Amino acid sequence: MADVVQTPPKGLELFASRRRQTPLAITGQKAKGLEKLRIETIQDLLQHYPRRHVDRTELRTIHELATMSPEERGTEVQVLARVEKIASPFTPTRNKKPSGKKPTRIIKGRIRDTTGSIAVTWFNLTWVTRALKPGTEAFFYGKLESFRGSLQMTMPRFELVRTGREPFNVGRIIPIYPATADLSSDEVRRLIWATLERSGEVMDPLPDELRRDLHLMRRGDALRLYHFPDDMTDVEKAENRLVFDEVFTLQLGLVYRKRKLERTVRGIAHQPPAQDSLAETFLAQLPFEPTKAQRVACDEAADDLVKSYPMHRLLEGEVGSGKTVVALYACLVAIEGGHQAAFMAPTEVLAEQHLLTVNDLLDRAFGTDEARNLFATVSRRPVVRLLTGSTPAAQRAETLHEVATGGVDLLIGTHALIQDSVDFARLGLAVVDEQHRFGVHQRKRLRDKGVTGEPDILVMTATPIPRTLAVSIYGDLDVSVLDELPHGRQPISTRLALGSAGRSQAYDLIRAEVSSGRQAFIVYALRDESDKSELRSAKAEAKRLAEEVFVDLSIGLVHGDMKSVDKESAMAAFRANTTQVLVATTVIEVGVDVPNATVMLIEDADRFG
Repeated sequence: MADVVQTPPKGLELFASRRRQTPLAITGQKAKGLEKLRIETIQDLLQHYPRRHVDRTELRTIHELATMSPEERGTEVQVLARVEKIASPFTPTRNKKPSGKKPTRIIKGRIRDTTGSIAVTWFNLTWVTRALKPGTEAFFYGKLESFRGSLQMTMPRFELVRTGREPFNVGRIIPIYPATADLSSDEVRRLIWATLERSGEVMDPLPDELRRDLHLMRRGDALRLYHFPDDMTDVEKAENRLVFDEVFTLQLGLVYRKRKLERTVRGIAHQPPAQDSLAETFLAQLPFEPTKAQRVACDEAADDLVKSYPMHRLLEGEVGSGKTVVALYACLVAIEGGHQAAFMAPTEVLAEQHLLTVNDLLDRAFGTDEARNLFATVSRRPVVRLLTGSTPAAQRAETLHEVATGGVDLLIGTHALIQDSVDFARLGLAVVDEQHRFGVHQRKRLRDKGVTGEPDILVMTATPIPRTLAVSIYGDLDVSVLDELPHGRQPISTRLALGSAGRSQAYDLIRAEVSSGRQAFIVYALRDESDKSELRSAKAEAKRLAEEVFVDLSIGLVHGDMKSVDKESAMAAFRANTTQVLVATTVIEVGVDVPNATVMLIEDADRFG
């Protein structure tokens, strides 16, 4: 049965929410290919974008190929030539496969134009000998390579010259589509061409005035030019519009979800923090002046917390910008009204670091005596506990009981916080650090721990994301950005150390810093040596550095395969400056706060993001 392209209605509803669009009426073999590509509707087809575009506008002569520089060889070229000879497929003796496997079949030929000739080679495409008889004229397009001192085109694609018919893939920019065995890239291209010819005007959701302000072309023009460009400039301009539409559509969905949440989900309306509240007392007792960005972020969080629907806020700031202070301020607003807060970190090292930091900040503001009554006086010191996978059984049981009965105000931990055995008495706020390390379902399980209403959510990241991009990616979240560092923070200097001389200079810098009372990290991509890699490893290098380089210094080691108690012991020694140099893997990549460490050497830095 012949393939049929259904004529779509005039004006495609390309920006409808989730309503299915006009289905494609395709029959025959192509229907199988479309199904494999998950193309069911006209919109699916038009948004089946090319993987890349190939410039087939330039036609070379064979003489020009012979004079190309070595740097140009290996590129794809196009010639118009006549088949001079084509040999029958053969299998080289050395390439014969074991029994049961098909041997490689090689087809060799030679093509010629008025300026010279060149060899052509295909592998396993035996049908080529039927399509390319001697004397056949065709456009050949493929890689130019050197083989045994002679030039050849390897696996060239070709299009026969037919009288009265314009070439389909010559003299234009060719889109290369994801394809299947049942539906080639060229066939996808023909289907898209037929659909665009019959589709009429494509609806554009952007008003003309806004579109012009954004320097974007019409959506219909973008679709046509991206699939059928006249030059590579068309591709770039069309891509700008289509990428905008992808982000715009994503943003619409996220904003819709956020508005729906605000209308339908019951949250916890916390009390606004008064001047003598836990949160404000905490800020006033800090040993440093909060930055303006911290103060703004605290106010934004407080404004969210008093609303009747749950807060969903992203707090972004680089390491050292003071995210923990803002998160703890929000926790104290929740605790003030008799609710609990949970603080989830991706690793035990980071969770333990948060425990130390939070306790230090609270000790400075409220002293060290914990008040165990959720409804105690404002000046009380909140109760903080740690729960991780390594928490001893007896301590774990006691902590779970305290959490369930309301004896813990703030529970800090890892994935252990979302286990079924963890029950909160009145969870009011969940803080998720390095949120990209957790899945959507993990964050939802933490939200589901709420009893009196869905708890507020504050997610934090140190990944630098421009505010406009953060709003686009996390459209269902409000965004706070800590874009300034605390006063007195020294700028960070980054240097590239190359070879043994560069490494020696780095070691000298480490020794100079340690001599002045400071400390250093040395980070490796591998934990153990590997036969498959020449990269240096943390274990082997820790031993070498201690015996050969820093023989008079104390060298520590921490990596992900160590027991929790051993990791914490190594980190404690480093925090106490008992260890001057800490050799580590990426287990320390997030949240390790040792202000006295002023230098970090990263070996094989190209292996890190």
